Amino acid sequence: MAKSTILVLQVVIAVALIGSVAVQALIVPLLWIDLGAQELWGRIALVSIVVLGVVTLQVFGVCVWMLLTKVRRGSIFSTSSFRYIDVIVGAILVAAALTWILAALLAPGPAAPGLVALTGGAGVVLAGIALLVVVMKALLRQAIDRDVEAQALRSELDNEVI
Repeated sequence: MAKSTILVLQVVIAVALIGSVAVQALIVPLLWIDLGAQELWGRIALVSIVVLGVVTLQVFGVCVWMLLTKVRRGSIFSTSSFRYIDVIVGAILVAAALTWILAALLAPGPAAPGLVALTGGAGVVLAGIALLVVVMKALLRQAIDRDVEAQALRSELDNEVI
């Protein structure tokens, strides 16, 4: 991957992380105020879902940043990359669960049934993305295995007398 591509991705992640902190600091308190007419438990639940959802995005961004750093250094083909991928999968699954919880909270209220269905569908899509990342992890594992195999063959060839 080109260094310019990695740099652009890191800039995008940095802007997203700064924006997410702004959402937590500015938008979430305004959301709390806007939900003033709601019951207290409803306000707590909705604001908590928003805050935790933003946290999942932040965790995802930091892990992708770390993987990009490994790509830049040429060390992505190592088993230490798997811990970041596992955290990414976990963050996406938590986001999916939060989306389903939000749909469940919206269902008995005045929200349109279509909105509830769309929210639940977004949770299904997030779960599908988590599965896709698991598949990508399996591909990385295969690439690491092939890299180790190729290094062993190179070492063998270097030691042979022709």
